[in-house]
Amino acid sequence: MSEPLTLARPYARAAFALARDRNALPNWSSALQFAAQASVQPSVRAILGHPALTVDALVALLAPDGADPVFQSFLRTLAENRRLILLPEIAELYAALRAESEQIVKAQVVTAAPADADQLARIRDGLRRRFGREVEVETSIDPDLIGGVLVRAGDVVIDGSVRSKLARLRTALVQ
Repeated sequence: MSEPLTLARPYARAAFALARDRNALPNWSSALQFAAQASVQPSVRAILGHPALTVDALVALLAPDGADPVFQSFLRTLAENRRLILLPEIAELYAALRAESEQIVKAQVVTAAPADADQLARIRDGLRRRFGREVEVETSIDPDLIGGVLVRAGDVVIDGSVRSKLARLRTALVQ
């Protein structure tokens, strides 16, 4: 499982450096996401390694319309080295590099029920104070939490869910 990330890391770093040097981080983010999403489609994945397709055809398939010529060259390099299959990992690592350079923490906030804007603002403010950086919040719902919130931000997990509190209570009572 770690092998694709290991193989993708130098490509992600190269993409980030190219995009940063061209002052095009957001454009490359979009283009990489487009190419990554296209590459995981079953019909596209099936033809990525097909010997009849030229490198230029693969680039045309995966590059969004109007993509930066340097981005197209990047895709060409991936195709020539048979690394197009790594596009999802490259896009993920690129996004992490971009967030780090822009001093942004991406947090996944999981709640048992939909959180309103005020609750999300309080969570975002608390995370901003904790990390000393801007925070981008992605929300999801998991009714199994029963109540409370579970936050994942980088290597940090903050579990304030009722489910985990009940589990800790059960453990304490059994001991």
